[in-house]
Amino acid sequence: MAKSNEEIIADEKKKIEQAKARIQTIMARESAKERKLDTRRKVILGGLLMDAAKKEVNWNRGLRQLIERISRENDKRAFEGYTPPPAPENSGHE
Repeated sequence: MAKSNEEIIADEKKKIEQAKARIQTIMARESAKERKLDTRRKVILGGLLMDAAKKEVNWNRGLRQLIERISRENDKRAFEGYTPPPAPENSGHE
């Protein structure tokens, strides 16, 4: 027996909702991938900055200034008890 127009419409609406759900899943996956990559970049850059601060006075000064500029309380708490590396005594880059 052939489907009624109402059944056909209901089936097509269901297909549309399933397609929308697949699109949302793909978009969420892509967004998570981008956030993960952004976090990875920040960690790498942070490591490079901290390493440079151990070796060069200007980078050390810059790191200290950046830490002082932290304004969000939650971010400040992440640095409680953290001591920046001591400034190098003679890096030749002053």
